[in-house]
Amino acid sequence: MGTVDFGRESDVGWEFAGPADAVPLGAAIIGYRDAGGVGVDLRVAGTAAITVLIEFGDRGLIVDDAVGRRTLGGFVAGLPIEAMRVRGEQAACIEVRLSPIQAYSLLGISPTDLGRGVVGLEDLWGLRARRLREQLASTPTWDERFALTKSFLAQCDRPMRTPDPEVLAGWNRILTSGGQVKIGELAESVGWSHKRLWARFESQIGLTPKRAAMLVRFRSAVDGLLAGRPAADVAVDCGYTDQAHLCRDVSIFANRTPGSLTAHYLPTIAQHRYRAWGRFFQYRAGLLA
Repeated sequence: MGTVDFGRESDVGWEFAGPADAVPLGAAIIGYRDAGGVGVDLRVAGTAAITVLIEFGDRGLIVDDAVGRRTLGGFVAGLPIEAMRVRGEQAACIEVRLSPIQAYSLLGISPTDLGRGVVGLEDLWGLRARRLREQLASTPTWDERFALTKSFLAQCDRPMRTPDPEVLAGWNRILTSGGQVKIGELAESVGWSHKRLWARFESQIGLTPKRAAMLVRFRSAVDGLLAGRPAADVAVDCGYTDQAHLCRDVSIFANRTPGSLTAHYLPTIAQHRYRAWGRFFQYRAGLLA
């Protein structure tokens, strides 16, 4: 199978890795471990994916989100998630990102029920989640940990539980357009009424079509901002009315201004001293870590 070694920062004792082969259901997966006890402090914002974070150290993670402050052994974050903060000491994590189309068959609950805060792994999968964390903790290599995680995901999959073809077509059009699609035209293209598309889309994806388009457009804008492009240019290219419109969406999904976002993340991504950190941050830039 093999892993992609993102590197080890000996100065701070961090390990990063990813599987070299494909992950079931088209998921993206990464592993990271704080071997030096430095601690992790991630600020997470909206992204067009469902995030599953499995912590297999012995201290858990402190999560500050729309629900409040909790200590969790892992969580699932849906599309409606608001900007949040995740912290931990000596954290050891496997992080999986799933398309909401894939997640619909995996979660066992409607994506809408994930809400604005995270759902604890054990609240979602019960003792199975606890056993997975224990198995990951007792497994010595990333290869084996990724294999365990893939097997767990495959066992969760319920192929008969799939979104409507019209919802899938609508989601794909939102993605390919970078969120620049008129919802009325979207409903017409799949042959549904506006009301029917709105209801089915929200129950199966987790957001209304309009909100989903806003989120995808925001993610396109973040890519431009983190590439160092001026906010005014990013606003034009991503279909915002003006720069103020871009600022409002960045505030909604990241609780920041475009300027503070780039000031916070660009130095980390560009930091040459910690090359593995830079690759890690680039890999999961979709989560604004």
